[in-house]
Amino acid sequence: MTQVHILFENPDWMPPLRGALESRGLAFVEHFTEGGTLDTTEPPPEGVWINRMSPSSHTRGHQAGVVFAREYLGWLEANGRPVINGTRAFTMEVSKVQQYAALTRHGIPTPRTKAVIGGAEALKAAARDMSVPFITKHNQGGKGLGVSLFRDLDTFDRFVDDGSLEPSPDGVMLLQQYIEAPEPFITRVEIVDGRFLYAIKSNTEQGFELCPADACQIGDLACPVGDTGLFALREEITADDPLVRKLVAFCQAEGLGLAGIEFIEDRAGNRYVYDINGTSNYNSDVEGKHGFSGMGAVAELAARLLA
Repeated sequence: MTQVHILFENPDWMPPLRGALESRGLAFVEHFTEGGTLDTTEPPPEGVWINRMSPSSHTRGHQAGVVFAREYLGWLEANGRPVINGTRAFTMEVSKVQQYAALTRHGIPTPRTKAVIGGAEALKAAARDMSVPFITKHNQGGKGLGVSLFRDLDTFDRFVDDGSLEPSPDGVMLLQQYIEAPEPFITRVEIVDGRFLYAIKSNTEQGFELCPADACQIGDLACPVGDTGLFALREEITADDPLVRKLVAFCQAEGLGLAGIEFIEDRAGNRYVYDINGTSNYNSDVEGKHGFSGMGAVAELAARLLA
């Protein structure tokens, strides 16, 4: 039977997608992936595949699943299986260097960024070529992990020397121009199947761990959501916005079936795109209030590919 297959490693993110597929009567099989064995001589199961492997998999002990998924996606595509966010998209999902290269190729501004592979001395040397303030972040990132702000080099040197800098799981650290926003929020544009859904603004006053999924709203992030809290609809951002039009074209050209793309605006109104989330999650409070369904759009994409 032709059906939907879901490659995933975080069960907490699955209920909204399950519900969306079930409501449309789509049969599906879940493939929990934290590593495994791949027999390249056997054909993969028939059907449409949805890639839900996250660059933050290592935080749940599933870094081996990232490596496995990279090979598995190539095997699926080599056998002609349609994949939502396949190899090309996943390459960007787990590497901000690749994201920025692709964005730059499409004429979309990104913050100045230096990728550093090496120890403390390499990091400190690279910092001398950065203007302050700057931030650190992981190349294979997720949830804002590894992000720290530095306004002077002495503080950065001490941070590196005392081992406080958390390494990226792929060994690539980024030093990035800090964009000073006039208000404490970033904007996330949700795109599915070459169509703009909506944009939300995410409050950064508590930091940059801004996963919008309901399952993320726990612990220190258990603050109100919706139009008065951490996430709110940014109604003035529409499909006709010049940046949105570029981002939709970008997704179509780069094989991103779904993406949550984040940008920040500086005091002069310049916009810089700094993150692409191929395993986009959606906040039910914002969607419920305004009548959107991100996972519904993903399910509709899967149904279209099945047809």
